[in-house]
Amino acid sequence: MTVVTDYEIEIRPVDARLDAPVVQRWLAHPKSAFWGMQALGVDEVAEYLAEVSTHPHQDSWLGAVDGGAAFLAETYDPASVLLVGIHDAQPGDLGMHVLVAPADGHARHGLTDAVFAAVMRWCFDELGAERVVVEPDVRNAAIAVKNARAGFRVLGEIDVPEGDHVKRANLSVCTRADFAASALGSLPDIERLG
Repeated sequence: MTVVTDYEIEIRPVDARLDAPVVQRWLAHPKSAFWGMQALGVDEVAEYLAEVSTHPHQDSWLGAVDGGAAFLAETYDPASVLLVGIHDAQPGDLGMHVLVAPADGHARHGLTDAVFAAVMRWCFDELGAERVVVEPDVRNAAIAVKNARAGFRVLGEIDVPEGDHVKRANLSVCTRADFAASALGSLPDIERLG
């Protein structure tokens, strides 16, 4: 278990069948439109999560905050999936996606910062990344702000094939040093428990 600021944050591998109902609710929310999965049912989400979780170059993680499911993180090897032929991957590059559950009622101050910082530290400390790579949709202004707060640098716009369409994305990278010097990297260190 990890603690960031005032939140207890735990990250574990996804259990596709167990986690599909909650992840499907998050994906169906209008704020998750950039994931492009709003129309998927629970069974389809379970299939998607299982496919990512069992892929040799991808992983899917469910995060809990204060004991309740609160976010989905995906990691991948950009030299083997998604960015092959698009991004000149370096040894130690780790691709990452994160989806924070839409607020049920009142928003919790600092929650997304704490989650994003925890996921970045997980990528560096637990998964051994030297550089985290992201490719958010160019229209997603909210994630652009969050990425900048975490120390990401935009390398340029790219076209990323996604199923039956192509996403125009901001290819961005963040090194350990970039993150450590960022607003989110300067949040109190994660304390490892148990």
